[in-house]
Amino acid sequence: MSEPEGDALVVDARGTRCPVPVIRVARAARTLPPGSRLTLLADDVAARSDVPAWGRMRGHEVEVGAADPDGVTTYRVVVGGAAERST
Repeated sequence: MSEPEGDALVVDARGTRCPVPVIRVARAARTLPPGSRLTLLADDVAARSDVPAWGRMRGHEVEVGAADPDGVTTYRVVVGGAAERST
């Protein structure tokens, strides 16, 4: 599911549908200290709104990239503070 990419963790949720991309990125973020970076790969169109909403609720920064020709969108996440750990 995840592998390192430089100093960022990569969470591959391609081929899954809502709510799986958010669940996978949330699980990965929960294990990381604040300031850590991770990348989510997802091709579910619902993730374009779900992932940024999850980030706002949990205090993470989320940058949504453009979808590639195969419909895969890259989401870059910077893990925020204690909000994620309290859940």
